[in-house]
Amino acid sequence: MHRGHNRRRIFLDPADFKFYLRNLLDLTRRFDCRVHSYCLMTNHVHLVLAPSDNAAALSAVMQRLELRHTRRINRRLRNSGTLWEGRYKSSPIPTDAYLLACGRYVELNPVRAGMVGWPEDYPWSSFRAQVGMESTNWLVPDPACLALGRTDGERIKAYRDWVQSGISPEEWQTIHNSLEQQVPLGTPLRKPGRPPDKEK
Repeated sequence: MHRGHNRRRIFLDPADFKFYLRNLLDLTRRFDCRVHSYCLMTNHVHLVLAPSDNAAALSAVMQRLELRHTRRINRRLRNSGTLWEGRYKSSPIPTDAYLLACGRYVELNPVRAGMVGWPEDYPWSSFRAQVGMESTNWLVPDPACLALGRTDGERIKAYRDWVQSGISPEEWQTIHNSLEQQVPLGTPLRKPGRPPDKEK
């Protein structure tokens, strides 16, 4: 997840969303990363990526994405300086079951924000491609998604039902907190406040 600096807009019009997606495709192909799901909001982005065996691939993709997009928006607004709120935040996803939950979390962002009533009504997420409403040859369904049905039709129906069933407040908070603290999903989370004293 990557936010705009001071929550400022990072997409000004449809051309900016398309520009970001073109660069996402270019860079994930170049650095051998798979895109499982995404959602581009007006002032932040969510990506579920599976990097190659090269540990530096994810950082390479994200650094170049942020640089290209910063140059575009600064040029349009005649600004200089950072567009983003520091480094992107990431949380490793340890199991396929969590992958499915994270895809739902990502694609329900515009619904949770009150921008649309249903995920298929939002054009800048992976949901429409996941359920066959749009054609793309670069989005890769994650293993848990593929396991939802024996055929494309079964999988699409099961995935649509899964996402549209909604996300519980507890599940949303668990994923959100893991991302904010940048720890693997399912890790016991730190509580705010002073850390406990060490035993002497």
